[in-house]
Amino acid sequence: MAISRGQILKELVPGLHAIFGTEYSRYENEHAVLFDEETSNRAFEEEVLFPGFGEASVKFEGQAVNYADSGEGWVARYNHETVAMAFSITEEAMEDNLYDKLSTRLTKALARSMSSAKQTKAASIFNKAFDSTQLGGDGVVLASTAHPLQSGTTQANTFTTQAELSETSLEDALIGIAGFTDDRDIPVALQGKTLHIPRQLVFVAERLLASPYRPATADNDVNALVSKGMLPGGYHVNHRFTGSKRWFIRTDSPHGMKMFNRAGIATSMEGDFETGNVRYKARERYSFGFSDWRGIWASNPS
Repeated sequence: MAISRGQILKELVPGLHAIFGTEYSRYENEHAVLFDEETSNRAFEEEVLFPGFGEASVKFEGQAVNYADSGEGWVARYNHETVAMAFSITEEAMEDNLYDKLSTRLTKALARSMSSAKQTKAASIFNKAFDSTQLGGDGVVLASTAHPLQSGTTQANTFTTQAELSETSLEDALIGIAGFTDDRDIPVALQGKTLHIPRQLVFVAERLLASPYRPATADNDVNALVSKGMLPGGYHVNHRFTGSKRWFIRTDSPHGMKMFNRAGIATSMEGDFETGNVRYKARERYSFGFSDWRGIWASNPS
């Protein structure tokens, strides 16, 4: 349906003092710290696990060397989505110069709509980290206590008993990250990079990471999280996280949380011959997802 003069009648009233509703400040680009962005020129992208070999074994004198076996593992697939928003204005509204009066607000509203969709889709990957509707290439949820490895063992990137954000739980999570191995059970040197929280935990995170001394104690102990630089990127609030107590640590895994940008945002306009309406559209195409579950540690306390 086109925007008609009847829908924006007040624009024709002389002396109208103000129009409001689209001038609020926005939380911009919160997805940027959640994902590593790459470009794509394909309909979809795939990333495949190659587990390599296990540890070499001792070759005893006079005996044959052991031959290792390997091959491709599971595949992570990124299906790009097209996101678009459009509006049209009637020929009569254009004749009365209403678009000239509304253009700034309408284009701001369009940009706001497109930006909000991207932020929501990005946060959704984290919001569904414990949700069976979103499975990784290994067949389990993003945050699991039993990610299957090619060696036949399993590994966790979440707690067996979910823990609220605290000094102890942060330390335990970082210890867990330091214990990650590859799919052949060989230890890998990953560490926590940034803490990601909902708005409800901002004051907790500030007390945990801003002081050089341990929080909530009268002792003069050093804050080991700060002194050792365990989270060099600090903490980041995401206002689209739906769990009020859920928190995440992003690691420096090179193939963890990823965004593929297939087509950047573009706008276009055209007239409709039959109605005389003018149509405006914004469009972009991208995907959010994850390849290596080692890209995060997550906690989902009740």
